[in-house]
Amino acid sequence: QVQLAEFGGGLVQFGGSLRLSCAASGSDSSAFDMSWYRQAPGKQRELIATIFDGGSTSYADSVRGRFTISKGNAKNTVVLQMNNLKTEDTAVYYCHARWGIGVVTWGRGTQVTVSS
Repeated sequence: QVQLAEFGGGLVQFGGSLRLSCAASGSDSSAFDMSWYRQAPGKQRELIATIFDGGSTSYADSVRGRFTISKGNAKNTVVLQMNNLKTEDTAVYYCHARWGIGVVTWGRGTQVTVSS
């Protein structure tokens, strides 16, 4: 069974930086793409960044220019570098991997809190 584990959440001051990482276990195949979502209290979960198997990336407007998604050194790992954090970035951040049509895995989430 494929599992995703997120690391690196925590408390940071406004304007600070955090680095999240996500690692998949239980799969010998490469994910089609890996993404980060986030969900703030009372809001819907939103897609913020995706990296595709070929290396191309996409970002939500809310994070473009501040967040960078990249592949980790190990297979099926992904890193989200978050800079210039704002209070509105406070949310639970989830890693997501797509292995095929309709085949996805979610991590359990990691809390990011940005204090003013």
